[in-house]
Amino acid sequence: MIPRVLSLAGTDPTGGAGIQADLKSIAAFGGYGMAAVTALVAQNTLGVREVHVPPLSFLDAQLRAVSDDVDIDAVKIGMLGSADVVATVDAWLAEVRPPIVVLDPVMVATSGDRLLDADAEEAVRALCHRVDLVTPNLPELAVLVGESVAVSWDEAVIQAQTLAGRADTAVLLKGGHLHGEQSPDAIVDGADVYPVPGRRVATRHTHGTGCSLSSAMATLAAHGLSWPEALTRAKHWLTGALEHADALRVGRGNGPIDHLHELRPHIELRPRVPDAPRGEAESWSTGRWDAAAQVRADVDACGFVRGLASGDLDRDAFTWYLGQDLLYLREYARVLARAAALAPTVDEQRFWAAASVSCLEEEAALHQTHVDPAGLEPAASTLDYTDHLHAASTVGSYAVLVAAILPCFVLYTDIGARWRGTFAADHAYADWLTAYGDEAFATSSAQAATIVDAAARAASESERSAMAGAYDRSMALELAFFEAPLRRR
Repeated sequence: MIPRVLSLAGTDPTGGAGIQADLKSIAAFGGYGMAAVTALVAQNTLGVREVHVPPLSFLDAQLRAVSDDVDIDAVKIGMLGSADVVATVDAWLAEVRPPIVVLDPVMVATSGDRLLDADAEEAVRALCHRVDLVTPNLPELAVLVGESVAVSWDEAVIQAQTLAGRADTAVLLKGGHLHGEQSPDAIVDGADVYPVPGRRVATRHTHGTGCSLSSAMATLAAHGLSWPEALTRAKHWLTGALEHADALRVGRGNGPIDHLHELRPHIELRPRVPDAPRGEAESWSTGRWDAAAQVRADVDACGFVRGLASGDLDRDAFTWYLGQDLLYLREYARVLARAAALAPTVDEQRFWAAASVSCLEEEAALHQTHVDPAGLEPAASTLDYTDHLHAASTVGSYAVLVAAILPCFVLYTDIGARWRGTFAADHAYADWLTAYGDEAFATSSAQAATIVDAAARAASESERSAMAGAYDRSMALELAFFEAPLRRR
């Protein structure tokens, strides 16, 4: 089911906060976004210039136009602005009773501008009783409980428990306003606290963060996730959105986050050929990826991959796999170094060389935290794959070599992207699933595909045929590698 999520919020003509941010967040998590405007806000990344509140009758008309026609799966409430607006929304909620309601008690913009009338504060406190989740930042939490702003995590937890108890609702406690390298969040439900750790992202571009997180939570809850599960998934996404915020280059102040950053690696992974003849849209890497659809389906269906995703995989099989993967990575690093030596441009040399170093220093290090490499011997499936790669590196064709290299990049990226955010923090193989879904690796995969496409364009027809054979063989050997841990018995 595609969740139908209604946002009640103000506008942001620069697109970073309010309704515009909500709709992007809802779309990022596969929901269908709808919107009712509570206020027209003339703002940008530098601050708020003017706020216009439409007549209450028009807000009511918007709400009823949606609920009279559409089955609403979740509602996210943002900027309300006045006690009268709160009363209008409260009356509609009482009548319609949507199954999920998330309240982001917007009071102050990132720029410091006041977005809620003082006389509306009590009305918002009362509205908290009507909703399923409240998502205040620390200054807003302090206002809601009538205390000073918390200066420590423990103090913030107590305030969140106070609000949860008074309003009989769950609270998403956000640690973004605290200091330190870590930026934890938590779901507080009565006396129960479900923390979700996270690191602080060094960026000033945080415009609309609260709006975006609350609408993400509403959408994920409509998908059926519990509040702790939804926060785990949303926080991972939000961290990436903050990490990619600088690249947007929107505005001269506190810029917006990148709501759709998770989609871009998949778009870049299958780039269109820039100089392709009319009617020839797909790139070489896209064509090979599509041609390998059955092998990819077999990878998804194999017992090892399914067991890894569910957490039910036998630990001995996983340990055996790690040992073989460590041996594979050592040889793969050598093949990547060979690609760097054959690369026709300095940029490509740097890319393959960096990938070789990363393969040894980062991924192998992760393996060594799980398995002792001493005395390991390669299995037949491992030797078959590494022999194939070494053979590709000795034919003298750069294009054939990089075609053989590419499946390891794109297949793991595809698996990791689909696993990302689908597992809890206490999953038996959480660290490994996280490594598969690393967004930096997804970016590298997209660049590798672009390089291979360029090599295919420069290659002769016979070389492209050899490239296809090398790529397809690597895909088949990836499947054999995944199947080996359970077949070895």
